[in-house]
Amino acid sequence: MEKTHKKIVSENRKARYNYFIEDTYEAGLVLLGTEVKSLRLGRAHLKDSHAKLKKGELYVYQMHIGAYPFAYHGNHDPLRPRKLLMHKGEIKKLYGKVNERGFSLIPLRIYFINGKVKITLALAKGKRKYDKRETIRRRDEKRDLERTKKDY
Repeated sequence: MEKTHKKIVSENRKARYNYFIEDTYEAGLVLLGTEVKSLRLGRAHLKDSHAKLKKGELYVYQMHIGAYPFAYHGNHDPLRPRKLLMHKGEIKKLYGKVNERGFSLIPLRIYFINGKVKITLALAKGKRKYDKRETIRRRDEKRDLERTKKDY
């Protein structure tokens, strides 16, 4: 049995606040060498990033991977679209859900697992303002309950 090592590089914490998460998928990323080195240094942000289907392939847009500081030349563009690696059947299933039901594909986290870069995508539906207020109210109630438990 192989021991798996998982190192989280970046997490999109606002995603659970702004979206209802229906389902999650894991995908690989096609990256350049300087991007991988930059990810190992933890220089990535998933804020405002999203995935789209284009010509039967899946791409992630607006994912910021900072420039690698020790690269002599040929550094990458920090916001370039990056291709995601998934099985064709999974891509077709996602295509149907995104087009028919109005879902979005939102990256939740980017991480290394056994030396390979992976990204977790969420099939998500946007929350309205009153849904966000409900989330805040529930979180505050839970915090107050934990505080009262701690006092006893």
